Amino acid sequence: MSANPINRRLAVFMHLDSQFVPAGLLGMTEAGTDVLASEFKYGLLYLDRGNAIEVDPVSLPIQDKGAIRGKALLPTEGLTLFGGIRDAAPDAWGRRVIEARLRAPMNSLPESTYLLQAGGQRVGALDIRPSLDSPPIEIRSSVHRLEYLMEAADRIEQGQAIPSQLEDIFDAGSNLGGMRPKATVEDDDGTLWLAKFPSQGERMDVPCIEAATMRLAAEAGLDVPAVKTETLHGKTVMMIRRFDREWIDGKQHRRHMVSALTMLACDERASREKSYGEIADAIRARNAGPLIKNDNRELFARMVFNILVTNDDDHLRNHAFLWNHRVKGWGLSPLYDVMPRPTMATERFLHLGVGEQGRLATLDNALSGYSRFGITLHDARETIDRVWRVVREWKTYFEGYGVPGGEIEKIAPAFRHLNDVLRS
Repeated sequence: MSANPINRRLAVFMHLDSQFVPAGLLGMTEAGTDVLASEFKYGLLYLDRGNAIEVDPVSLPIQDKGAIRGKALLPTEGLTLFGGIRDAAPDAWGRRVIEARLRAPMNSLPESTYLLQAGGQRVGALDIRPSLDSPPIEIRSSVHRLEYLMEAADRIEQGQAIPSQLEDIFDAGSNLGGMRPKATVEDDDGTLWLAKFPSQGERMDVPCIEAATMRLAAEAGLDVPAVKTETLHGKTVMMIRRFDREWIDGKQHRRHMVSALTMLACDERASREKSYGEIADAIRARNAGPLIKNDNRELFARMVFNILVTNDDDHLRNHAFLWNHRVKGWGLSPLYDVMPRPTMATERFLHLGVGEQGRLATLDNALSGYSRFGITLHDARETIDRVWRVVREWKTYFEGYGVPGGEIEKIAPAFRHLNDVLRS
């Protein structure tokens, strides 16, 4: 028998000028773990701010402030929760950490609980609190606690209790998405890093390979954040710099971030029905004018890279947009979550649509839809050539990055030969 609906009201804050300010009130109707409906009302003082940022660029735009003053707004496209709010909630791993803290079964809590429990280092610039009077949670974990965080993450994966000396994981890991164990850590100069730990039962050194793949993407000219690795007790930890944080005049600023899932106004069940071309359409419709051309070139290059390395985990949550305060508009975020998948299959597919042949992972298919990205055929071919010239030497690069020979052999089937992906 389903649970009775419960109405909850939460306060939403936005980080502006290095501090949180109230943005509005979120109303949620929940029944058990299901969100039945939601509404959002911007605060009048927030709308009066010259630097106000829209919480959700599709469902909650603020270009016409007069039309939305004092009004309760609803999600578009039949969604029950605003995408911009959903992006501030933890995904799979963060939920497991919260459940471990509250000693709750997997996926058993209301969405409002996950929103409130995500803590002070959640992705992006939003904060969700019980009320407008609630103080922020500003707990940070030092990079020097990395060993303890890895041990705690391992315990959570095994379903074990977390002793008091390892409870840092409840703050450092509760705000993050993705399936893999991870935590946010701060180094001595205040820079935040996302630490990605090895997961149980893996037959390869995933953090080592993912870090090398990200560096390979940077060599190919893609926009990649700083990446490094640490070794703890013979295990590799991948460290990626948090690009939703930046330091300006000695103060840390949080950058508002939304997923491509939000930009396309759909839920995760519809992700596989979407395409890179639709993300390109969203870039033209939503991004700041000065960024559109380069962002779409970058998106096309990422699609090509994913084809060549068989990264088929390229779903809409693994593409994101950041608010750019310099041009006062949205722009494509740096690349993240790129992991090759070794397979012997001759016919391969990405998660998202590539071109006229749907999700088929070939460069011919990519070329069939080049115009959707606002580039010429010459530009598309030049991009393919640039990326391929680097990816074809991937073994040399991986060796230079210190990837062991055994790991290179394991991941080799993921990398495509040009003849397998390009006929024209």
